[in-house]
Amino acid sequence: MHTRPLFRKPVVFPSSEVIAAESTRHGGVSPPPYASLNLGKHTADAPENVQENRRRFCEAVGFSPAQLAYSHQIHGVEVCVVEAPGAYIGYDALICCRPGIVLAVSVADCAPVLLYDTRHRIVAAVHAGWRGAAAGIAWSTVQLMAERFGTRGTDCLAYVGTCIDEDSFEVGPEVAAQFDGAFVRFDAAEGQYRVDLKGALVAQLRSASVPPEQIEVSPFSTVLHAEDYFSHRKSGGQTGRMLGVIGLK
Repeated sequence: MHTRPLFRKPVVFPSSEVIAAESTRHGGVSPPPYASLNLGKHTADAPENVQENRRRFCEAVGFSPAQLAYSHQIHGVEVCVVEAPGAYIGYDALICCRPGIVLAVSVADCAPVLLYDTRHRIVAAVHAGWRGAAAGIAWSTVQLMAERFGTRGTDCLAYVGTCIDEDSFEVGPEVAAQFDGAFVRFDAAEGQYRVDLKGALVAQLRSASVPPEQIEVSPFSTVLHAEDYFSHRKSGGQTGRMLGVIGLK
């Protein structure tokens, strides 16, 4: 019997130096609508289910849940430099220079962006929903890495993870107006604007001097591949959460 994987690993990062992965929705214990590997603490799923799911995911990737650093995200642009594992509040991006701490962001249509400065050995995990992406959170994270640690975009490897695809990301004119027009398409037949979230994030990384050949983009969509990923939009809001994680070995 074919077993679907609990996670997928970006190939852009050297596996000898960093732990990096994004979870799928498979291999957990949660019942519908959170079936089955719901890793989101801020859902209505039973906490013991989430705890067991996190244990399974972390074990499969190769670290302990006690190593996780994560934030109660607010769809903003605040970035935190963390020096210990555990819970933080009010940040949508985390940066760390300490081996053994694994940064995590929670997503279910928003994009996880994972970064690794190969020269200074700094990692970052970014939660990029439309508000964060429109406000430049990926660019801002690289800038804070530069200010605090001397990071240069040319030394960074980046992964833009699985999120909602452009065709599925219908938005109103007030949201569309906050994005660069290069990443907005008006569908005249539907009377709807659509936003290319991955494209907007790649452009931010490029503007932070990350070379295109050092940026990996997930080929998957949370909406089009909802059998493998949680989608807040497709499920009508009742669903689980994936984690995007990165940490120094």
